[in-house]
Amino acid sequence: MSDRPRVAVFRPDDERLTEAVETLGSLGVDAVADPMLAVEPTGTVPQAADWIVFTSKTGVELATQAGWSPANPDGHDPALACIGPATADAARTAGWTVDLVPSEYSSTGLVAAFDAVGVDGVGVEVARSDHGSEVLLDGLRDAGASVHETVLYELVRPPESGHSAEAAADGDLAGACFTSSLTVDHFLDAAADRGVREAAVAGLNDAVVGCIGHPTRETAEDHGVDVDVVPGEASFESLAAAVVAELND
Repeated sequence: MSDRPRVAVFRPDDERLTEAVETLGSLGVDAVADPMLAVEPTGTVPQAADWIVFTSKTGVELATQAGWSPANPDGHDPALACIGPATADAARTAGWTVDLVPSEYSSTGLVAAFDAVGVDGVGVEVARSDHGSEVLLDGLRDAGASVHETVLYELVRPPESGHSAEAAADGDLAGACFTSSLTVDHFLDAAADRGVREAAVAGLNDAVVGCIGHPTRETAEDHGVDVDVVPGEASFESLAAAVVAELND
């Protein structure tokens, strides 16, 4: 058995989890892969608008698989905004032109980017999961946009999730990488289902806990979880590096 530190990661069980495990391994720790999110498509596609906003690579891929394209038959194609480079890369792979990527990869960053562009009186379609932040919708409306939201997919907790919570409860985790508020909620729900919620929180508080952004940090702290690091860039690579650096400090 490896004597390297064990760090939990909660990404969906697809290439994101594979890449996260590889990233942690390259940093000298063993990943405890425990997916806390599974995607359930709703079958819907974005509605027509002046701007279309995608907040995840998953949303882009589901829209593409459904045969959707931003191109309009009349030639008046909408502008396209993506929350970060991974989402933008997926859109470009689909053959779409990306017009806006905020410098801060978050709902707050998108609002700031749209404030700079100006969306007063403009129609904005937000295509995302059922757990999107209200910050984006409220911010766009405050900027004068006419906003519509389409839920492309729901995020649910896999029924088999939770072995990382038991590891935390046993004091067997050196760190944890939370990539959204929902991963925090689902981790704690899984811990409760296994009867180890209090012990799991205590175990996390003895470990290095990293959160990908301040909303995720706030969720964790609201549940009594001490957060040690929030990287400057909202990417898993930065999160993993920050957690491991704190472990090695």
